[in-house]
Amino acid sequence: MTDRLDAIAGILAQLRGWLPEIRSALKARLQAKLADLPIPLDPGRLEQELVLNLQKMDVDEELDRLDSHIAEARRILALPEAVGRRLDFLLQEFNREANTLGSKSVDPKTSQAAVELKVLIEQIREQVQNLE
Repeated sequence: MTDRLDAIAGILAQLRGWLPEIRSALKARLQAKLADLPIPLDPGRLEQELVLNLQKMDVDEELDRLDSHIAEARRILALPEAVGRRLDFLLQEFNREANTLGSKSVDPKTSQAAVELKVLIEQIREQVQNLE
């Protein structure tokens, strides 16, 4: 389980590294679309549209929550008592964040990362089923 938690942490680190590139690409795509418009566009409007699009794909919150879930899972695994039920509930939270991450995805790399996260989460869930 700890290996899979490490793998999840690695994916989150990769995603964080990709975010500036993804945001720049989104801005470039939006500017290209707007440049094709037959009417001139107010620069203030461009900024508003860019901010709205960036907010829709902002995944910082989900990444932060997943980091905290990893820390909590590690804490739970170190407990001397039965931890299966706790981990099962926590994995539901992991899944929610991975699903949100996938739904906010605007490029293939983040979509693929979201799927990989779901696979790892499901593998941990299968292991948790064997715990008390």
